Amino acid sequence: MLLKGKKALITGGSAGIGEAIALRFVQEGAHVAILGTNSERLASVHTKMEELKVDSEQKFLALLGNVSSKQSVEATIEQVMSSFNGVDILVNNAGITRDGLLMKMKEEDWDDVLDTNLKSVYNLTSALIRTMMKARSGKIINISSVVGLTGNPGQTNYAASKAGMIGFTKALALEVASRGIQVNAIAPGYIKTRMTDALTSEQQALVLNKVPLGRMGNPEDIASCACFLASHMSDYMTGQTLVVDGGMVM
Repeated sequence: MLLKGKKALITGGSAGIGEAIALRFVQEGAHVAILGTNSERLASVHTKMEELKVDSEQKFLALLGNVSSKQSVEATIEQVMSSFNGVDILVNNAGITRDGLLMKMKEEDWDDVLDTNLKSVYNLTSALIRTMMKARSGKIINISSVVGLTGNPGQTNYAASKAGMIGFTKALALEVASRGIQVNAIAPGYIKTRMTDALTSEQQALVLNKVPLGRMGNPEDIASCACFLASHMSDYMTGQTLVVDGGMVM
């Protein structure tokens, strides 16, 4: 019950890493709102949250919304604030890929990735930061990627968005530290999700050759790290990026 009574909002919460974080937070006693773009998956995760409820007073929300739209985000925040009367924990997890070599990359593929992965962090955080500052507490967790640290051919847009999240994390941490708010990031390596399931067996073998632990991570590995950052155990940490990648980047 590390998060008992805490109120959390998780973007991209209807699958993969976002779903795992949502379910872990529920098990730790938090009220949880998830934001996504697929109503069926949202409903499925909402059902799972209800089944995992550990306190009869826990509240859960599953909301459709477009994280790249400031107007849509503000409407979502209004719904969450109305139901929860505050947000203690924000997890910026929404992300997409539109891979391709830069020389062939369409402008829309660049814009879609930067808007969903990076502008969304601005949209959500700017909508909540005043509330957290007034409360003089809050935890903001940005789900970046090792690609934001190392780069990756064919992913200039994705790498730029994830590197941008790390820079955002450091700058905001400096801005709000005096108000009792911690801002940290997680940089997952290759995690077994729908994105990595799309890789061919040859591609997966190449990936595993780079990972000293010899396996892909599970979404639950990231959820455990997020739980740590969301809880009181990380109260003296801010501006940090925790790399969870099986030893791939050292």
